Amino acid sequence: MELSERIMGIKPSATLAITSKAKAMKKKGIDVISFGAGEPDFDTPQYIKEAAKQAIDKGKTKYTLSIGTPELREAICKKLLDLNNLEYKPEDIVVSNGAKHSLYNIFQAICNKGDEVIIISPYWVSYSEMISVAGAAPVVVAASWADGFKVRLDNLAAALTDKTKAIIINSPSNPTGSLYSKDELRAIFDLLKGKQIRIISDEIYERLIYDGLKCVSIASLSEESKDTTIIVNGVSKTYSMTGWRIGYIASNDRALTKAIKNLQDHSTSNPSSISQEAALAALTKEDSSVEDMKKEFEKRRDYMVERIKGIDKISCVKPMGAFYCFVGMKEVNKNTLELAERLLDEAKVAVVPGEAFGTPGYIRLSFATSMENIKEGLNRIEKWLKQ
Repeated sequence: MELSERIMGIKPSATLAITSKAKAMKKKGIDVISFGAGEPDFDTPQYIKEAAKQAIDKGKTKYTLSIGTPELREAICKKLLDLNNLEYKPEDIVVSNGAKHSLYNIFQAICNKGDEVIIISPYWVSYSEMISVAGAAPVVVAASWADGFKVRLDNLAAALTDKTKAIIINSPSNPTGSLYSKDELRAIFDLLKGKQIRIISDEIYERLIYDGLKCVSIASLSEESKDTTIIVNGVSKTYSMTGWRIGYIASNDRALTKAIKNLQDHSTSNPSSISQEAALAALTKEDSSVEDMKKEFEKRRDYMVERIKGIDKISCVKPMGAFYCFVGMKEVNKNTLELAERLLDEAKVAVVPGEAFGTPGYIRLSFATSMENIKEGLNRIEKWLKQ
């Protein structure tokens, strides 16, 4: 029986595919070092797990409002005010089943056939597929190594048309770890100002930033930028809660939040009631876990970057945030799909090819794994390259 064209057009996720193959090899007893992880390797902090247990014991296991509990949305508003200097009301917030679900909802709500959404490559693997499923066309604007993988204004301006519905800004970025400064964000907003183009600001890695830097939300630049921006965030990366599946959007556009509420009413209904209680604890009772995790990631990043510098034929731009190094492999093989397969089969190292992020000739290495694994994995890559 024939399936729908929009579903048949979806490409498999390369990040999940490489992770699945590596796990299958490990299950067979093969010693695989995986750099594919898109999640912290730390456990969810104990205080968050305790809150979930208490929620179960208290019977908080029923339906909630489809957009999330009032308490959680209040806590999100407080977080946005305290950390981002942004004032929202609970009715401006929609809680969903992870930030990925939040993004999916946005594209379903704003896109029509013939619309265009600009994504900056290297880009997170799911952006283009979500846009296509919503009936719109992803328009890729390449950011170069020389510019720290941040978009040039002239290239962005050249991509704008009367069909441009939105642009996605992912800072810090997956896969490059690039971080936009306040001045860089202001320049982007000034270019878009008055053009009726929505800005989707994916801020899921905002707390995992290094070298004393801080994340700036493009929504915080002015009231006008706030009105234009849809913030996407969640608890997955900051609190090592990837499996709990809690994400959210914040937007001044009540028509948009109502449309997403209606969509969620008829698709998933509410996110897990227990996960919402855990997320509430994460936001309101934070301990030192986030800072401890960040310090460890920074130490691993520094080691990985220095180690890569010492390996012939490969190089990387030092990431300012997230937990990935985007490594140039063009001197080895521009086809990194093929290279990733060979690394896994021959060196027993799992990496994600740059083609998944719209940028062949690179691989993504996650440092969300132990220092021991990082050292051994890089040793294997160096040995394989020499052979």
